[in-house]
Amino acid sequence: MTHSDPANLRRVLADHLTDGGVLKTPAWREAVESVPRELFLPSFFKDEPGPNGITQYVPVRQDTDRDERLALVYQNETLVTQLDGHLTADTADGPVTGFPTSSSTMPSTVVGMLESLDVDDGMKVLEIGTGTGYSTALLCHRLGEDNITSVEVDPAVSQRADAALETAGYSTWTVAGDGLLGHPHRAPYDRTIATCAVRRIPYAWVRQTKPGGVILATVGPSAWSYGTGLAKLTVKDDGTAEGRIIGRTSFMPARAEAAVPLSGDLSARAAYADTERRSNLSPDILNDWVPAFLAQLAAPGTQLVRAVSESRETVYLFDTAREAFAALTADGDDWNVRQGGPVAIWDAIENALTAWRDAGEPDITTVRMEVTPKAHAYWIGGQQITTDARSYWIGERGGLRWTHPHPPLSV
Repeated sequence: MTHSDPANLRRVLADHLTDGGVLKTPAWREAVESVPRELFLPSFFKDEPGPNGITQYVPVRQDTDRDERLALVYQNETLVTQLDGHLTADTADGPVTGFPTSSSTMPSTVVGMLESLDVDDGMKVLEIGTGTGYSTALLCHRLGEDNITSVEVDPAVSQRADAALETAGYSTWTVAGDGLLGHPHRAPYDRTIATCAVRRIPYAWVRQTKPGGVILATVGPSAWSYGTGLAKLTVKDDGTAEGRIIGRTSFMPARAEAAVPLSGDLSARAAYADTERRSNLSPDILNDWVPAFLAQLAAPGTQLVRAVSESRETVYLFDTAREAFAALTADGDDWNVRQGGPVAIWDAIENALTAWRDAGEPDITTVRMEVTPKAHAYWIGGQQITTDARSYWIGERGGLRWTHPHPPLSV
């Protein structure tokens, strides 16, 4: 047995995940030690610094040195498998740049989510986002291949994952389709888990999960690449689901919800303001995870862009769906805030973060959630009440609540 022996590398990975407090139960440890991750990563990219500080992606293929490839496969790292919705390591001609659109998520994140799913033998699971198929294989090993249904939006990615699963010995139910719609043909499910980030939990998932069942997904109602939380909800007999954010996590957005990057002259987009004022709240606070999460609740669908012109930084917040913007520039110790459109984006964010600070800056795990047939609600502190208001605060110490109506897709 050599250091590059896959079985030994799997045991080393399992030990690492156990020592890190991620891998907790014997059944999931057996899955990690049994499922060959290398079958699901015949090719991938490794990232490294490129010219001008731009990340470049170097293809790792079957012709790469075997020991080097296996060492990368069994690191606790996320490995990009697709760029810009089409480019794979098999088709790339040398180092390339691009935007990651599919990956094999780092094992600690995958296994941590599976442990949080609280499965029992014989349970049926709906997985949203097959990806490489590695997490699907872990589920199949733990619960049996006939109990797993996995949906992948990209037909090519789904086909590759299905082939890898077959090679690994798992003839499970893989479906090419829009995971936001779930897969009603094999419902109801005991558990629903998403390996992509969603702006809100689609009500279709609630409908397709049994009462008492669990939904586990990364939520972040905007287009930011951070400030997302892992939501764990329990479906109730009345057709609603309720739970909380159990931790911080990050995944690629669901393909249907991925934001189109803003282009063109941003200053022209923000040329005509309806209001202008000063603020002592720096937009730099949005670099922190919890404020970023709360800001996205207060101003869902908003994109954040930082621009530097003549050594002067401007922070832009754009809500393209409602044609609203906020532009913030430093003005001494304060910030000059210009806002335009039907909603005052920075006002909503500032109110939310001021209330959060007044409440003692609670962690993201204090955020509770409810999904009904009509809306998606979050709250911190205060009392839960029914309202059509999108954002406001209540309670002596700044309890917060947001209610976001479902889009037509998920009703």
